[in-house]
Amino acid sequence: MNDFKYQNIELDWGIDELITKLHDLRDQSLEADHQRHQKLPSSKELQNIIDGVGAVLFPHRLGPPDLNNQGVDHFVGHELNAILLELYKQVRCELEFVSEHLTDKEAHQQAFAITREFATRLPDVRVMLNSDIKAAYEGDPAARDAYELLVCYPGIKAVIHYRLAHILHQLGLPLVARIISDIAHSATGIDIHPGAQIDERFFVDHGTGVVIGETAIIGKNVRVYQAVTLGAKSFQKDDNGIIVKGQARHPIIEDDVVIYAGATVLGRITIGKGSSIGGNVWLTHGVPPGSNITQAKARNELFSGGTGI
Repeated sequence: MNDFKYQNIELDWGIDELITKLHDLRDQSLEADHQRHQKLPSSKELQNIIDGVGAVLFPHRLGPPDLNNQGVDHFVGHELNAILLELYKQVRCELEFVSEHLTDKEAHQQAFAITREFATRLPDVRVMLNSDIKAAYEGDPAARDAYELLVCYPGIKAVIHYRLAHILHQLGLPLVARIISDIAHSATGIDIHPGAQIDERFFVDHGTGVVIGETAIIGKNVRVYQAVTLGAKSFQKDDNGIIVKGQARHPIIEDDVVIYAGATVLGRITIGKGSSIGGNVWLTHGVPPGSNITQAKARNELFSGGTGI
């Protein structure tokens, strides 16, 4: 490549050498991973898809500003057709990336079936999101209108992404699902793994710094505040010292639980129905229904008899 000239000064960046080195490193990486030159699903395209699904589910709030009642069904149908086609492409991209043995026909059939199943679940997603929005409105005195939450609240944005990503995760697309959850994480600071199981009326208030792990199970009408972690206490390893994947390692949160800001709940423990976990509590053991755990009480329990955590 030609050197770059700036104010009559030749600037040699060594571009040709860099191109060669980067090319060799790419080849080494592909050979080591046994991967073909297959593209990954696109974060940009998936963001557009999720935005489009949001507009389909809530056309009057997240759709085009000039949309009227007469044109809603036409908009929803047209938008859905375009969205599902783009989603089909991303689904097929993941299927072809993870399997070197799929034929074009098999890839098409599987991608079409997954995309169509995703579409059939959208009404159920709308029902779940209605319950989440209602819970947020009822739980936040600052919310003046239920649908203000759709455009202003990061917790609702993160939950929309989660509910859509969770379906794709269930349908065997962990990569696409994880990309969607990471889009929400980047936008809101809320990190919800798409494998987590979260029931209706889930409200994340403020939300920045919330982390919910892959195997967490959350019941109905649960509210969490900023900087809450539902994480793993330890990781099981095999005989070679490699972490065993897929083990249940995150908390079970029963119905009607509130977890306040900064609380950390670790391990496969159960927080009983109707419990309240105070701010900045560090909790590694389960508590019965109706518990009220504060910093002082948690410290007294965790360190009783001289034992640590």
